[in-house]
This record gives sequence, C-alpha cells and structure tokens, in this order.
Amino acid sequence: MKLLALDSATEACSAALLRDDALSERFEIIGRGHAERLLPMADALLQEAGIGIGDVDAIAFGRGPGSFTGLRIAAGIAQGLAAGARLPVVPVSNLAAIAAAGARFTGAQNILACLDARLGEVYWAAYEMRDGMPVAVTDERLSKPDDVTLPHAGPWHGAGHGFGAYPALAKRLGLPPTGIDAKLPRAADIARLGAVDLAAGRTVAAPRALPVYLRNDVVHRR
Repeated sequence: MKLLALDSATEACSAALLRDDALSERFEIIGRGHAERLLPMADALLQEAGIGIGDVDAIAFGRGPGSFTGLRIAAGIAQGLAAGARLPVVPVSNLAAIAAAGARFTGAQNILACLDARLGEVYWAAYEMRDGMPVAVTDERLSKPDDVTLPHAGPWHGAGHGFGAYPALAKRLGLPPTGIDAKLPRAADIARLGAVDLAAGRTVAAPRALPVYLRNDVVHRR
C-alpha cells in the first residue's frame, strides 16, 4: 500500500508518505504560508521514494476540524492531486489523529482530543482505543472550554493544544498534566489512520473530499 497524507489544519504543516510499513514525513510549524509549503513537502517525499503521484493508491488529508484556511488548502491540494491521477481520497479527522498520537505516547486507552478553536472555544471529542485505533465515543464538538465533559469515568488522558490554550481545562476534568501530549496533528498520524480506512474501502471521490469545519459562523465580529 502506498498512501500520501497531507495536513494543514493548524499552525503545523506536514506531509507523509506511507509505503507498506515504511513511513516518512515532513513536518514544520509555520503559522502561515501552508499553501506555499504543503505541495513542495509532498513532492519531496515522492521524489525521495522514487515514485510519482500516479504510483500511490490514495491520498489522505486532515479534514478538520481546524483552521478554515488550512482545511481548505489541504482539501484543495488533495482534490487536485487525486483528480489528476484518478485516485480515491481518504478524509481523516484531525481530532482522531491527535487521539491516536496521544495514545501512542502515553499508552492510554481513553483519550480526550482538544484543539484550540480560537474565539474562546475548543474543538473536542473523546476516544477509546480499540485494537490500536481511536473510536469516537462522543461527537466532534465546538464549545466553550467549560462545556467540555468526559463521557464516562476514567482514567483519561488529554491530547491537543487546546489544553495549552486553556490550562484550567485539564485540571477541571482531572487529567494528569504529564498525559497531555500530541499538541498538533501530524500527517504521519493522518497516514496511519487513512491506511486503515483505505483497506476497508472508506474512501471518497476527489470532488467529495470536503473539509469539516464545525463552526458555521466564520466572521469574527469586533
């Protein structure tokens, strides 16, 4: 299996290439400029592997939630590459990717993934690890930090930069401070999760590779 993964949902920008058991990645925290950096990252990975875009089986991308601009960039590039090479696309939740990374770092089975959504809000969802994969036990949600809840008794660990933006959140929920890892999503985790979905046939055609925003009101009123 060969899978190219892209992510630009946060201030991080990354691309990964999964070839069977071999995984390579480009990852940078850049804040802005994702549109200029993401495609060259993907091209570099393909060149190093000695393959072209037509040699991969599918393209995965972080479909959100996250930055509106960043999500559109990853989705647009995934759509363009997939359409040109006639490849399927695998949309992967950024919260699930964060949960998978947090579980890998901590060994925890219950992960609360939480990303800073700005405007005093967070994107979040709770996951249980089953057979090494994060399974959502809540919907993906956008809410005030005070409205974040755990679905059942723990122990729970947190993952995502939402906890850094709102330090009182982990304390209120009783999450161990040392368990808050995987601050930003990475294309490597998008690739790992995308490979499972690809094997199961959970793909979409390029025109249906759409972002998931959660927040409907994109206008910041002063």
